[in-house]
Amino acid sequence: MSEELKRIGEMFRIKREEMSLSLKEIENATSIRQTYLQAIEEGHISQFLSPVYALGFIRQYATFLGIDGDKLIQEHPEAFKMPRPQQEFSYGIGTLESRGNPTGGVRSIPHLVWGAIGVGVLIAAWYFAKLVGVL
Repeated sequence: MSEELKRIGEMFRIKREEMSLSLKEIENATSIRQTYLQAIEEGHISQFLSPVYALGFIRQYATFLGIDGDKLIQEHPEAFKMPRPQQEFSYGIGTLESRGNPTGGVRSIPHLVWGAIGVGVLIAAWYFAKLVGVL
């Protein structure tokens, strides 16, 4: 966590308090969880899932407070650089295994219902045609 992030977070907190808003009120207005808003104010953007989320939430929070988020990020590019998480990927047996879709059976039920309705309509039409004497 850098000093620059702490200063930016402090600026957000001061602006929020000037507007007499709680973190819960901002959460309700922006749909950004309170824990993330608090992380921004404390300068702990490493708590976010990815840099994309962090920058998006900072822009949205800044806009809500009346701060130009894009300008803020452009003026302090080093503050918002987050290390990329190390991803492990090993080639070999098991990396290309296919996995079943857990909702595969559930998705086919509506198709079966509509198919049964279609068959029922065809049988009813055939029976009605026989009854009337068309066939």
